[in-house]
Amino acid sequence: MSGNAENIVLSVSGVGKTYAQPVLAGVDLHLVRGEVLALTGENGAGKSTLSKIIGGLEVPTTGQMHYQGQPYAPVSRKAAEALGVRMVMQELNLLPTLSVAENLFLHNLPSRGGWIDRRKLREAAIQAMEQVGLQAIDPDTLVSELGIGHQQMVEIARNLIGDCHVLILDEPTAMLTSREVEMLFEQITRLRARGVAIVYISHRLEELARVAQRIAVLRDGQLVAVEPMARYDSAQLVTLMVGRELGEQIDLGERRMGAPLLKVDRLCRAGKVEDVSFEVRAGEIYGISGLIGAGRTELLRLIYGADRADSGTVAVGLPPQPVRIQSPADAVRHGIALITEDRKGEGLLLSQSIAGNLALGNMPAISRGGLVDGKAEHALARRQVAAMRIRSSSTEQRVGELSGGNQQKVVIGRWLERDCQVMLFDEPTRGIDVGAKFDIYALLGELTRQGKALVVVSSDLRELMLICDRIGVLSAGRLVETFQRDSWTQDELLAAAFAGYTRRDALVDAPAPRNQA
Repeated sequence: MSGNAENIVLSVSGVGKTYAQPVLAGVDLHLVRGEVLALTGENGAGKSTLSKIIGGLEVPTTGQMHYQGQPYAPVSRKAAEALGVRMVMQELNLLPTLSVAENLFLHNLPSRGGWIDRRKLREAAIQAMEQVGLQAIDPDTLVSELGIGHQQMVEIARNLIGDCHVLILDEPTAMLTSREVEMLFEQITRLRARGVAIVYISHRLEELARVAQRIAVLRDGQLVAVEPMARYDSAQLVTLMVGRELGEQIDLGERRMGAPLLKVDRLCRAGKVEDVSFEVRAGEIYGISGLIGAGRTELLRLIYGADRADSGTVAVGLPPQPVRIQSPADAVRHGIALITEDRKGEGLLLSQSIAGNLALGNMPAISRGGLVDGKAEHALARRQVAAMRIRSSSTEQRVGELSGGNQQKVVIGRWLERDCQVMLFDEPTRGIDVGAKFDIYALLGELTRQGKALVVVSSDLRELMLICDRIGVLSAGRLVETFQRDSWTQDELLAAAFAGYTRRDALVDAPAPRNQA
């Protein structure tokens, strides 16, 4: 696609942004109609800041923008959307207490006689949902009842309604199944045909190669390359992003697995998790794979006491002894930690400092006579900022100003201060760049060398295959198969993920038995 003037829909000139320190400097970029521009770089490189400036969520400190030939300086996200500039963020912009249909048309609800026209709203919602493969969901379902993956598809559907000339997709596939990813890519093809300019932010380099025509690479707030996508392979892109080469394999170091440290026996929660049993040894990384809705997050929440199990037991220790877990406080007391997938909603206080967030859950260690010891709090913060390589201006910087990957590091760092022998990780590298992922993989290896038992849920099969000693596959709420390292393939893991649904559908579709004479 040519970048000549008549095809340029939006241009960015000399744009920079400074918070406590510069996070973006002198960016020159243009977006072309009918083209996908891949935007990538490490966490903290400035990707989200640049996209928020384009989407009206942030005001640039320096520089200017032009949109469809006119000066462009949106004062809000709503103002940008009114002009046809839409953004699907990692942080979902949905109201959980409203239905899917109401969220889709919140600012344009059809009415009749002063009342919401529910029939028209439902029809319009069904049409919007079909575009992203959500036909199976009732548009009257509350958003709070959906999993994160389905919520993300609703957010994408919301932004495709009406006029859209520029669409920014920030890590859109982080929580999607393969089928949903294909649906998204089909929609991107349709949008390109309509002349929509798309900014596709992702760390999944194989996706960028599939959908993008050009790539822009940010490093430390500066644009280091804007080139045709075809000129780079994955290894070259990684080198551009992180300034160093990363191999395809990872050495987690010498590890010795011991006796079972965690034992889950016939854990059940109606409609979510069905009769799941497994054990994890000291020094082992046990992966849990499965499709969205298979029960992966729900299983971790049951072990952690965030949800109440209908039946089954959890045992911890050497040897594992059954423990009564009715709340997260019980779980922590028994040495179980959960690093949640929803770091913003459940893991962090975004308005508080890095030091304050790291102190959460570690108050006994930094308190004296019921008061927080400031020196102890800051020593803890400095220790974890260094250990986790958290990019920040200081330990007093607000967590809400950090990139997604650095926010995740804060969550993990908090738990490292506690002596939890069982650590449950739910999507630990979601929205994290390639370099930071390897930092976290190395951290997981160190935790196993300390004799901890790790359970890792991930939507990225290759990630699980890279770091895990065993992988259990959940399908339709059941643990259908467990694979040993070096005895699995990606195809076998995927087949197992679908197996429970295939069997369930076969039972549903089977003809009723005829009465015997």
